[in-house]
Order: sequence, then C-alpha cells, then structure tokens
Amino acid sequence: MKYYEIVFNTPLNTAFTYCATSDTKGFSPSFGKRAEVLFGKRKATGFIISESDEIPKGCPVKAEEIKPILNVIDENPVLTEELFETAKWISQYYLCSLGEAISIILPSAKKETNTQGFSFAEDAQAFEKKTLSEEQQNAVDGILSSDGFHYLYGKTGSGKTEVFLTATEKLLEKGKGAIYLVPEISLTAQVAKAVINRFGQTAAVIHSGLTPKQKLSEWHRILNREARIVIGARSAIFAPVPDLGLIIIDEEHDSSYKSGSTPRYHARQVAMYRALKNKIPLVMGSATPSVEAWMLMNQGKIKKHVLTARLAGGKMPEIKAVNLSLHKTMQGCLSSELEDEIRKTLSEKRQTILFLNRRGFSHFFRCSNCGYEQTCKNCSVPLTYHKVENRLRCHYCGWSIEPLSVCPECGSVEVGYTGFGTEFIENEVKAKFPEARTIRIDTDSLSKKGELQDKIDAFTRGEYDILLGTQMVAKGLNFPKLKLVGVVNADTGLHMPDFRAAEKTFSLITQVAGRAGRFFPDGRVIVQSFSPDREPIARSCICDTEGFYKNELEMRKVLNFPPYSRLIRLVFRSPSEESAEESAEKALEMLKKISPQTEILGPAECPLFKIAQNFRFQLILRGANISLLQSAVRALLSTFRPSSRVYIETDVDPVSLL
Repeated sequence: MKYYEIVFNTPLNTAFTYCATSDTKGFSPSFGKRAEVLFGKRKATGFIISESDEIPKGCPVKAEEIKPILNVIDENPVLTEELFETAKWISQYYLCSLGEAISIILPSAKKETNTQGFSFAEDAQAFEKKTLSEEQQNAVDGILSSDGFHYLYGKTGSGKTEVFLTATEKLLEKGKGAIYLVPEISLTAQVAKAVINRFGQTAAVIHSGLTPKQKLSEWHRILNREARIVIGARSAIFAPVPDLGLIIIDEEHDSSYKSGSTPRYHARQVAMYRALKNKIPLVMGSATPSVEAWMLMNQGKIKKHVLTARLAGGKMPEIKAVNLSLHKTMQGCLSSELEDEIRKTLSEKRQTILFLNRRGFSHFFRCSNCGYEQTCKNCSVPLTYHKVENRLRCHYCGWSIEPLSVCPECGSVEVGYTGFGTEFIENEVKAKFPEARTIRIDTDSLSKKGELQDKIDAFTRGEYDILLGTQMVAKGLNFPKLKLVGVVNADTGLHMPDFRAAEKTFSLITQVAGRAGRFFPDGRVIVQSFSPDREPIARSCICDTEGFYKNELEMRKVLNFPPYSRLIRLVFRSPSEESAEESAEKALEMLKKISPQTEILGPAECPLFKIAQNFRFQLILRGANISLLQSAVRALLSTFRPSSRVYIETDVDPVSLL
C-alpha cells in the first residue's frame, strides 16, 4: 500500500493522507499530479506533494480509516520540483496555505483543448532583425554577462522591446527558455505578435483571457519543450519552463503585477525568487520605474542599463499643461487649447488619444442645495451615471438604480452630476467634431471576447481619428499615425488617500504622453489639470523624472513609507460593522502581546469603507524587517478566531491602501 500527502485550495495549512487502491481510476498517482478525493463529505481536487510506503508521521487517523484516491487526473506531473519550491516560498512569504499557493500556479482544467489562445497566422511574417544601436547592444551584452537583477531604463519609444527580444534570442540559441511578462492583456497580444513573428511557434501565451482548457494546453506545450518562450500577464511568472534562462518584466512599475486576491503575490517578487534560485538574469524595464526599483538602482543593487534615444524617427513630444481653474466658463470637459489642437490634428489626417482614468458619463450625483451625494447601498463609493443605459451604477459591486430627479435628503430639485467620464467625453467629442471617426475603449465599452484587440488594431490601422480611453491605452502601445494626446483630467488619482498616489499619477501621465511622437518629431501632449503645480503633474509635464523620484523618495523617508519601511496590511471585513471593528480591535491587542516592538497603524476604517455589503477595517504593520512582521502576523493567524462572519485579508507589501 502506498500513501500520498495531498493539499487543497483551502486556508488549512496542512496536508491530508490518502491511499491508492484497485478502485482508483485514471492514471497512477505520483508527486506533482492532481487527484480527486473525498474531502470531508464532498468531492474535491487536490495536489499530490509526496508519496511513501508507510503512513506519514503525524497522520491523525488509523490505516483502516485512510480514504482512497478516487481518480488521478494527470498522466504526467503538472507541478515541477522547482515550482513546488516556489509554492512553498509563496506560502511562507505571503502567509497563505501551501494548497492556496499551488492552486494559483497550476491550470484548473482537467482536459486540454486543441484551440490555441491566440492565432496570428494572418499576421505572421519574417521579422527582419533590426540593427541595434550602441546603447541597445551594450544593454544586451550587460544583461547576458551576469546573473541577478537588471533594469532597462529608457524613455518611451527608446527600443526596450528589441533589447528584450535580442537577449531572448541569444539564450534560446543556447537551449535556454524565457518568460516575458507584460502588465495588460492589451499588451500581451502586441508582444506576442512580435515574439511569434521573430521566433515562430516556439512561443506560448498565458493570460487571463484563455479558457482553462487552453491554459492547460499551453502548460503541456511548455513542459514538453514545444514552447521555449512564454509571454503573458501576471500568472505567466509560474510557467514551468525547463532550463529557464531569462525572466523579463516589461513595464515593471505597473500595479497589475500584484494579485488582488489570496494569495496576494507580486509577480516581480516571485520573479526575483525564481531568478535567484535558478541563478539567471531578471531584467525589468520601464520609462517610469517603481520608486522601490529606482532606489535599488541608485544603490547599485539592481544593475541599470539606459536607453536615451527614440529610434523610430520620433522624439519626445512637446507637453503643455492647461490650468482648468482658469477656464471657469469652459463648456464641457475640453479646454479651448485642447479643442484647437484636435482640430489641427484632424486637418492633418493624424490621430488623437483623449485619456481619462474614469469610466461612465458623469462622476457622481450631487444635490446643489444640501450637498447630498448618491452612494452605492453596498459600497461606500459614489455611483457613476451611464447615459446609454440611463442608470447610476457602482463600479465595485455592479448595483444600479435609475437617476434621481429629487434629492432624497432635502427634497430639492436642484440636483445634477459633477465630474465627467469617458462616456461623457465621447458625447462631447461627437458633438464638437461630427466629422471625426471616434472610438471608445474602457471596460464598459467592451462586451465581446477579442473586442479590445480588435479596437486597438483598428485604431492602429488608421480606421479611427480619435480614441477615448482609460489606462488600458496608457502604456506600451504603438500607433504610427498618432500626433496628439490629451489628458482630460490629470488630477483624478491625486486625491486618493494612498501614499503611492503621486507615483501613480506621475507614471500614468508620463506613460500616456509617451504614446505621442514615437514615429514623428512633432508629437503634442495637452495635460489638463485644476492643480498643474502639484509635484507629479508639474514634473511629468517637463519630463523631470530625476527630480520627481528625488522629491518622492525624500517624502517617503520623512513619512517612513516604502521603500524605507515594509508593510503588511490586514483587512477585517464583515456584513456587520460592529463585528468587523471588534475583530480588528481584538487582533490589535493580540499583536501588541505577540510583538510589542512592532509599529501598528489602526484599526481604522478603510478608505473604501464598504464594498459589496461588507464593512472594512484595517490594521497596518510597519517596520524595517519584513520577516519580523510576517512572524507576528503568522502567530496571530494561527491562534486568532475572529467574530462570526468576519473574513481577514492578508496583504504583504501592499501596493494600495484603499
């Protein structure tokens, strides 16, 4: 009789013992395969992590009580030894169970499909090799000359992708594999096309848009060495690449590399772990590095490679800030300066992008008499008006109501809508520029699979004159006919109660401005703001990257926020406000006893206090040593029993405190 330890996608940080019998169906059980068993009284899929001829030590049941494995799903292991070690590290670092860690690594489908996630047959062509500039060649040589962490820092359009592809090509020639991460699904297709044109079908694509069966098919292609380079968003960092030789993280600063659900891993952190364990180079790249990466570069802990020139015939665009507070008679959301530039661009048969990081038609409903704002009944956030469906909708839980004509607080009819979103801008643009072909890209305007890429491709081909978009179009994309970029309201993210608000604002403006002037020397950017003198907006408008990071690091040091400290965030959420607050208070008392020297902020209401009918309170642990913080939280979670219906979210190194 053989015995197998199996873990499950549950918060229980323990393995359960099962045995194989003559009734076990499927394939023979072994390490790294998935198995169906009875877990309690329900059927569940678990992960086999060990096998032995004897009952494992510590097994709490007798031999005759050990349940049999019902079915073994996989013919060959889907979990490699290296990924198993990675899962154990994730479990320790991000304070989750081993089963939860393995579950985010492996595909969920039981069977694969014959259809691939992307088909570029119609686009495939020979990618003539581009001649590298001296800076690019130096970067490739530097990356391949040593293991460890590298950073390719260069302005938008300076040829970072070609450096990544050339370095990958050199390693593929040596029989090594590579992982190439991009932050957005919209970028995945563009990079995948470039890679497939360059390397053919030796590329695999992994991202959230794949069906589970497609992901399993790609997983097997990678394991079987049919695919040697993996392109994808966050989860592609777990690709089981044999003889992994290089990891690339494009747009390293992007917050989408951080998972928003348990375990809340950061792909950059996982990449650093895998690179160190495999003794291979990790190269990150961006025109706007994260503040943490910037400091590590200045300290020499990350080797910096710099690209200074735009290589496609363009140059950095001229950027002009427009102070909206001086335009009190402005009708709509477009200033006269931005309107004039749009008309000029249209007359030249060139393209415009109008960027606003807010969906919907108007921002929120407000009573002019008493100041009442209509918020979601489930979440403590304002509702957004959507004109097409004529409803106020919550962008967090989806709840919606018909627009109000009378204030429910004071009965006044002096009600209206303050602010504007992409849908509002679309109406205004179509009214002011009826001859222009206009297209909108945000999550509200995308309903079909593949529609995002279809719209991006259509704009790239010149089928539209004006593109209205949110952050989906802010980074990485190349549009040959684009001349003008208008940032409709640069202040949107500045008012968020988050210590990274300035960093995110600076990055977003710099990135979206970087879409202009990539192929021609006459690119223009108009940045509209009610506070253009605020640090991140002013610095981005004069392209003063060094000045911004210097000031931001000084501010973070004074406030003792990352990178000068480490954080762990605990969120206590419950349908009962009293239960959530009580649990946070009890956890605070326990943490004070567990680790008296640890600084703890809170408990306090989360800035987004209520989401999906759950009230939220948070504790933030802060200190110089992340291991001490992790030990304190680990001790808390092992003994603390929260009030009924209270769920605790654990976030190590949070990127947002909302």
